[in-house]
Amino acid sequence: MKNILKYVISLGLAGCLMWFVFKDINITDMLHQFAKANYWWIILSGILGLVAHISRAIRWKLLMEPLGYKPSTFRTTLAVLTGYFANYIIPRMGEVTRCGTLQKTDDIPIEKSFGTVVTERIFDLVMLLVIFLLNLALEFTKLKDFFMEQFASKVTLIVVLLVVATIGGVAGIWLFKKYQAKLAEHPILGKIVGLINGLLDGLLSIGKMQKPGLFIFYTLLIWVMYYFSAYVLFFAIPETSHLSMLAGLTVLTMGTFGMAAPTQGGIGPYHFLVGNALVLYGLEQKNGIILATFIHGSQMIALLLLGALSFLTTLFLTSKSSK
Repeated sequence: MKNILKYVISLGLAGCLMWFVFKDINITDMLHQFAKANYWWIILSGILGLVAHISRAIRWKLLMEPLGYKPSTFRTTLAVLTGYFANYIIPRMGEVTRCGTLQKTDDIPIEKSFGTVVTERIFDLVMLLVIFLLNLALEFTKLKDFFMEQFASKVTLIVVLLVVATIGGVAGIWLFKKYQAKLAEHPILGKIVGLINGLLDGLLSIGKMQKPGLFIFYTLLIWVMYYFSAYVLFFAIPETSHLSMLAGLTVLTMGTFGMAAPTQGGIGPYHFLVGNALVLYGLEQKNGIILATFIHGSQMIALLLLGALSFLTTLFLTSKSSK
């Protein structure tokens, strides 16, 4: 019931935002613009996106190697794409799904692979912060009012939540380390201790990596490919082909914020944030929303197709140990 309620709330939030964004948009005109788009740019965008996903799979492998697991790039890529597919069905289920997929195909315990995924997300958060600050520095005049309007009222709440989460996390780890021996003696709590230890092993795998330079390289490559996979789609529609590379950076920043929202695949928040941000670059709001829809829709269709194909492929793979 709890999962159903979360799904309904997420779907309702996405639906409300989509209504708000598209209430003044002529859907027929939008579809007409899509029909005359140059689809070669979509193919290029899809290739660049696939490079990003494969890079994410390789980076994930690097984090699992210190734990003694060496899954193939093919299988980790299938797991990553299956996770993206799950995110369009149930928000925030992608991480659990890809770990579950790898447990099925390579017998890697979920608690250990999930710890590495958390480590990945921490580095992605750092990258998002860097990109946000770079975007703000390069486009301060355009973006200061937009960011203040959209986020100023939430800054205090966000800071408080981050501080509380950090203090709580540190305190929780300290208490766990101090009392884990006693907790392990309990038949049920002992299993929980094992799960937490597995998560911590995954989290701390970053400090045991043999190739940290490669990890940094693939992290940068992921975000560069994210940027260009969206930017090249500007040229697919005549009305948006004049947009600059800095506009592409803004789309990456706002799009990432939108994708992080608790809706299926960022549906709704992505369109709202990207569509309104593009107005700063001289587009009419309707054209900004049309471009946001085109970018999100193209990437969503590609991920749904690749994700579904990956999921089906895993059903026919023979399970093997990656030890």
